[in-house]
Amino acid sequence: MPMYIERIANRSSPPAILLRESYREGDRVRKRTLANLSHWPEDRVEALRAVLRGATTIADLEQAFEIARSLPHGHVDAVLGSLRRLGLDRVIASRRSRARDLVVAMIVERVIEPRSKLATARRLDALTASSTLGEMLELGSVTEEELYGAMDWLLERQGRIERRLVDRHLSEGALVLYDLTSSYFEGRCCPLARIGYSRDGKKNHLQITVGLMCDRQGCPVSVEVFEGNVGDPTTFRRQVKKAREEFGLQEVVFVGDRGMITSARIREDLQPVPGMGWITSLRAPQVRKLVEGEILQLSLFDERDLGEIASPDYPGERLIACRNPLLAEKRRRKRDELLTATERELEKIARATRRERRPLRGKDAIGLRVGRVLGRFKMAKHFEIKIEDRSFQYRRNEQGVAQEAALDGIYVVRTNVPDDRMDAENVVRSYKSLSKVERAFRSLKTIDLKLRPIHHYLAKRVRAHVFLCMLAYYVEWHMRGALRPMLFDDEDPEAAEAQRASVVAPARPSPAARAKARRKTTEDAEPVFSFRGLLDHLATQARNRIVPKLPGAEPFTQLSRPTDVQDRASQLLRNCSYPKTT
Repeated sequence: MPMYIERIANRSSPPAILLRESYREGDRVRKRTLANLSHWPEDRVEALRAVLRGATTIADLEQAFEIARSLPHGHVDAVLGSLRRLGLDRVIASRRSRARDLVVAMIVERVIEPRSKLATARRLDALTASSTLGEMLELGSVTEEELYGAMDWLLERQGRIERRLVDRHLSEGALVLYDLTSSYFEGRCCPLARIGYSRDGKKNHLQITVGLMCDRQGCPVSVEVFEGNVGDPTTFRRQVKKAREEFGLQEVVFVGDRGMITSARIREDLQPVPGMGWITSLRAPQVRKLVEGEILQLSLFDERDLGEIASPDYPGERLIACRNPLLAEKRRRKRDELLTATERELEKIARATRRERRPLRGKDAIGLRVGRVLGRFKMAKHFEIKIEDRSFQYRRNEQGVAQEAALDGIYVVRTNVPDDRMDAENVVRSYKSLSKVERAFRSLKTIDLKLRPIHHYLAKRVRAHVFLCMLAYYVEWHMRGALRPMLFDDEDPEAAEAQRASVVAPARPSPAARAKARRKTTEDAEPVFSFRGLLDHLATQARNRIVPKLPGAEPFTQLSRPTDVQDRASQLLRNCSYPKTT
């Protein structure tokens, strides 16, 4: 945005001499006035004109201008601009208010640099700002208490916001992906925090459970927080009710894993509701029963890796049996490693009962140590154990191991969606779409948005915090889609899908994505970034407050010149939108 001096003629008075700069707004070039220099002597005007043209008539330019403040701006413009193009600010509230601006600021900050609410307040406050976000939203002074108040305001609107997101991304008959995760908690005061099954590996930590609902592309539309000891099937019942009663969807196909959509949930929550469909999979004992009853014959996989079967145990349902050789090899290798590790620890116990000095004695003492080993490796079903007061013996159950190995890599997808609506391959493809929710959890919890650890004490604040993170991921998800050519993300998923020999085969990046990852550049030799790395580069474009050391000249702001990478990112983000999906 170059600055220049323009002389404006006046009929009945001396010409006006203005210091101006030009800037681009879309495809149009506009200009704005920075200072009125009409009262300057002509020689001073010409000296400044020469400086602006690149001449060196002023010996020391530092004596002519001073940068009063410089704040990172490019990343703020990218994220806030994307949020506004998506209309998320209007989804949150149709009219602008202080509360809405604070919520928008927290969403943008979550994408840019996840911090505590106190740190976020300091980054937004005009006195201690770390970027131009507070200035662009005209926030002025910001306190931590104000942010908490805005979180409470947002939580009251969560239902309305989610309904508007559902209206955008889901329609009747839509595929809905639902999965659950947990996040550990700091402190012991929140009533939501409970000891439960930890998906973070934090067995002795209090935690909360988070259920996320996405459309078939993985775009989040709804999130809910449960106590940390709530089981997966219990949360699913709530989602069925929400889709029907709160979102007004009469026909939905839920996709969930076998621990989520169980036979009990199908029988009690889905089958009684007209229009409710499901896609899930069978548990290992259910698959074994099909094999033992010769309904699922392993010879089915001699020439193909997918086949549809029927069973009287699942009336009105379709069963699609799949076998993935790579998954089979992975499970075989893991089982062998666990069996070997279990035998190594059990042999230590056996030696302890035979040692001469202070041998291990007593059924209870021996059993306690054996139980710890078997509980650690989860291999009790594959060992035969004999415990006496003065001895301990173990033996691997080779027959049980062989029976389990025969089912390695085999899984069975179950659904009530008729084949004229969705063929077998699309049913399996839809089930495997759950990986998109898992990707969302990785971004929410670790890579970008850092939902955990959670320090809030009040249940409503925890729920508001999780909802803020979901809205931040909503913005990030759309930004990733627009910026895909500059990221390591695969920009050609159709080519990636086309190269798969079968829908059962593991997904692989497209040839273009593999080449991009190998070169670390695009085909045009431009650098490729992670999402976080690109935001860091965008942040190097600064917004400077410049004070001229010239009589009568007014201070003005100027952006540093964008790099080619920053220009390219800005162009791509203009296409950030929300195509309606089903």
